[in-house]
Amino acid sequence: MTDPTLRRLLAITLFSLLSACGGGGDSKTSSTQNSNVSAVSPATTAPGDTAAPGSTTGDTIPPPPLTTPPASRTAVTFTRQEASRFLGRATFGPNMAAIDALAASDSEAWFRAQFSKPQTLHRKYIDAMLAAQAAGGQAVGFTGMYETFWQQGIRGEDQLRQRMAFALSEIFVISMQNESVRPRVRGVASYYDMLGQHAFGNFRNLLEGVALHPMMGLYLSHLRNQKESATRTPDENFAREVMQLFTIGLYQLNGDGSLKLSGGKPIDTYTHDDVAGLARVFTGWSWAGPDQSDARFYASTTDPDRDWKPMQNYAAFHSSGDKRFLGQSISGASSGQADLKLALDTLFNHPNTGPFFARQLIQRLVSSNPSAAYVGRVAAVFANNGSGVRGDMQAVIRAVLLDPEALAPGGTTLRTGKLREPLMRLAGWMRAFDAKPTSGRYNLYYLDDPLSGLGQSPLNPPSVFSFFRPGYTPPNSTLAGAGLVAPELQITAEPSVTGYLNFMQEAINSGVGDGRDIKPDYTRELALAADPGALLDRINLLLMHGSMPARLRGQILTAVNGVSIPAATASNASQVAAAQASRVKLAIFLTMASPAYLVQK
Repeated sequence: MTDPTLRRLLAITLFSLLSACGGGGDSKTSSTQNSNVSAVSPATTAPGDTAAPGSTTGDTIPPPPLTTPPASRTAVTFTRQEASRFLGRATFGPNMAAIDALAASDSEAWFRAQFSKPQTLHRKYIDAMLAAQAAGGQAVGFTGMYETFWQQGIRGEDQLRQRMAFALSEIFVISMQNESVRPRVRGVASYYDMLGQHAFGNFRNLLEGVALHPMMGLYLSHLRNQKESATRTPDENFAREVMQLFTIGLYQLNGDGSLKLSGGKPIDTYTHDDVAGLARVFTGWSWAGPDQSDARFYASTTDPDRDWKPMQNYAAFHSSGDKRFLGQSISGASSGQADLKLALDTLFNHPNTGPFFARQLIQRLVSSNPSAAYVGRVAAVFANNGSGVRGDMQAVIRAVLLDPEALAPGGTTLRTGKLREPLMRLAGWMRAFDAKPTSGRYNLYYLDDPLSGLGQSPLNPPSVFSFFRPGYTPPNSTLAGAGLVAPELQITAEPSVTGYLNFMQEAINSGVGDGRDIKPDYTRELALAADPGALLDRINLLLMHGSMPARLRGQILTAVNGVSIPAATASNASQVAAAQASRVKLAIFLTMASPAYLVQK
């Protein structure tokens, strides 16, 4: 894409992007299913089945049964623009087939279909890669997780599950930046599978899956955590974070997520004594295996599947002292399993958990600044799905995506929407234009660098606080003055803005991945190149859900019309094709560079 119009507009675009994002934010240091992907067939099981991914017969994970929405919930119908907007939140991005299908159906039929889709297993994909390696093929490293992430995120039919797994991975964080986690690609893949499995189950089982997964045990150091002694206190890392980040937060909340105050100040949810008491619960947990020997606890004896099987409790290393936390008291005679159950039940039933989780899930999918009423409605569904069940994830997902505030037309206030995170921009482009690798493999790695990549790679955040904090506000910005947050702006600054524009310019022009092997299909767009209005209407629907402002539309049309298509002759077919391609690529790039696109409304 070498048209001089693009060069002239690039500097203007860069400036407007930074302005719309509230200035340079402080960067925090720290389709068709692929035949190689194993599918998990739907089956009817008890709600919240807790089997570890791949541990049931035939390496399948039977999904929980469909839950029925309350009688008061009416199925929502969508225009094509509304369908595109909904899919932009609920999936890795709309394509025209998905838009048309949803517009011809309704929300309940869509949810039923998505909740029943077979789950594609990332660990099975990695296992296939390892089998090929054993047969003399390419060595498998941590980048295998990136490959399966993109393979299934872009090609997978279970789009809602894949989108939810990614959202949950930004809440229940592990990171391949951790040196113990990074080389265990089967473990990381199975952790992501576990999030996907429980995404449609019950939050209580999701919480247990997180607590007992060995990758979380490594990341937050409660794997091989030992009971107290005269010279040792139990590791408090997971005990602190399971409260602060995963369930109840730092401060007591009302049902709508607003802070409870005493004397005008927030009330702490827990104390250090609660952390210390809960840390004793998380002692004695270590690698899975057929026995409870010291050698297995310390990992000198290993099970070949220990990276993904849930941790087991070793009685000899579990605290025998009393454990007091959050108003609970456990006698020293209790088992590790019983202690864990009470601890997780206590966190699950805490009044903070519903509103705390509701706000974070809304932020990941819909809006950075949901109203208290929106949070309260979702939290109420978390507390009771309409049939007396607490923590029903299917009901919570429906509530988040179908709330009146989510479905209301996009406004112009600062409270509307959220900044699209870089990975979702790339995923949306790949799905909109059916980007496929000619090799059949999504070899798309090393996106972390903000200048040469996107400043974000899946499952590779800099800390347990993820890529960005849910309460982040750019300092000295309009948003800060309005008391609003913009989490994604924590990884947005001049380098990342420049890097994104450069990365997408090359991606749109030549493809992405190793050797630019992953290439988009612009066939339908090229057919509209001579009609810039129709071309832009299509791009607008795919990328901006029909919300492109008239001024932006006019600017892009002017730029596209500035690329002349010569009259066809017997000898200039290549020049005509090049001009058509330049028009298409310029229209897509200017759309994706615009602040109106970057802010998901």
